[in-house]
Amino acid sequence: MTMAPGPVPAPTPASHFDTNARRWDENPVFQERGRQMARAIRSGVHLHPGMSALDYGCGTGLLSFPLKDTLGHITLADSSEGMLAVLREKIAAQGVGHMEALRMDLMTDPAPERRYDIIYTAMTLHHIPDTRRILDVFHHLLTPGGTLCVADLDLEDGSFHGPGLEVHPGFDREALADLCLRQGFRDIQFETVFEIVKERNDGTRNYPVFMMRARRD
Repeated sequence: MTMAPGPVPAPTPASHFDTNARRWDENPVFQERGRQMARAIRSGVHLHPGMSALDYGCGTGLLSFPLKDTLGHITLADSSEGMLAVLREKIAAQGVGHMEALRMDLMTDPAPERRYDIIYTAMTLHHIPDTRRILDVFHHLLTPGGTLCVADLDLEDGSFHGPGLEVHPGFDREALADLCLRQGFRDIQFETVFEIVKERNDGTRNYPVFMMRARRD
């Protein structure tokens, strides 16, 4: 007997990123966003080669590569094997000895033993269900006085991703800052780094992306 097909599940973020990894760096908009986020980090944090860094949700490294010459050891972590495969090829092709690509999900995997002077994450926080918990993990992984840099969407109406994907609809800056304070961060600052423009049925929509910088006690 032939069974009628059931509903097709919505693609998970990992499968989406795995599928698109090989074409990711071909998009000049993604390249430029990485450069703009890197500039925002450099403008607010004094980077130097003695600093260790964690790029969480690193993708193909579009944020870390513009920063690599001003940092020491960089751990690049992601849950997408497709993205990490492309990243490892780029690291090898450029002969970068201080960048390490790891498959790691800090919500399910043990935290690494290494501690970091700076942690940065780009367009990843809204994919993590438990914001408080990941901020607590970041706080644990930072050295005293270390810096957390988060680039993500301002609070929106849910239209950025649309239905079928369980993500946060961006973040209210004041609420996120308050949560960071309660997790032990200080000196919290925000700036808008760029806007993502999307065509919708009701017209063009602009979605601002912020950079938040916060210091661990």
